[in-house]
Amino acid sequence: MKVGIIGLGLIGGSMAIDLKRKGFADEVLGVEAEPVNASAAEKIGLVDRVVSLDECVRESDLIVLAVPVGAAVRLLPMVLDRFASDGDGKIVMDVCSTKEHLARSVKYHPCRRQYVASHPMAGTEYSGPWAAMPGLFDGHACIICDSEESSPKAVRCVESLYETLNMRTIYMNSSSHDVHTAYVSHISHVTSFALALTVLDKEKDEKHIFDLASGGFSSTVRLAKSSPDMWTPILSQNRDNVLHVMDTYIEKMQAFRQAIADGDEDAVRGLIEDANKIRRIIR
Repeated sequence: MKVGIIGLGLIGGSMAIDLKRKGFADEVLGVEAEPVNASAAEKIGLVDRVVSLDECVRESDLIVLAVPVGAAVRLLPMVLDRFASDGDGKIVMDVCSTKEHLARSVKYHPCRRQYVASHPMAGTEYSGPWAAMPGLFDGHACIICDSEESSPKAVRCVESLYETLNMRTIYMNSSSHDVHTAYVSHISHVTSFALALTVLDKEKDEKHIFDLASGGFSSTVRLAKSSPDMWTPILSQNRDNVLHVMDTYIEKMQAFRQAIADGDEDAVRGLIEDANKIRRIIR
């Protein structure tokens, strides 16, 4: 198996490490548009070779799109176009955080069945090839979307890849995926960005605020370090779902604000006790 990974940041780089280390891939090729990142990926051994996009598609059995979703929407049809002329048996998958736009971009492509939409639910707030690490995906969930639109061979290949990465697989359609990720991932980043902006505004006057920040603050705001290149297209492409979740979040914030403004300790306690029910899901 020769695997080509387009985008050698946190996800693509971490995947490259483990697919080679665990024997899924005999050779890993990498494509990276940023010259500094490409040089670093090759120097630290994330991939066997850094090649052009054309070389990657031509030589690889499985191509992984590990680029921001805005770029993936442009690249996916291009890769499948190459399959149409010289891609019999090749497979392409993506690892993006939104799916509906990608699904629409190739819905009627003649090579659609050679594409598998997937999303490994793993990551950190860091980006670039230096952030790549072994074991990043261990024990996490991955989502395969619209599997009925892909060939059984392609789906089995991607399932095998995620089994190698020690991930558990969940199946859903693209629309459901985007709704769920808006709730469990995208809103977390928006609130972290907003909290960081709030504290940074205050920090202009209170120079000691970061000296007083403890582990609770750090864990809450750490997602604010996430890459704008990655998150701007995610929030744009999943706009409607994200806006719906934000409206609900603002309603809950208003409820807390009203209870605190009224000095209503019973209401505050009730809101916190309701929130504590999350313990049944996350331990």
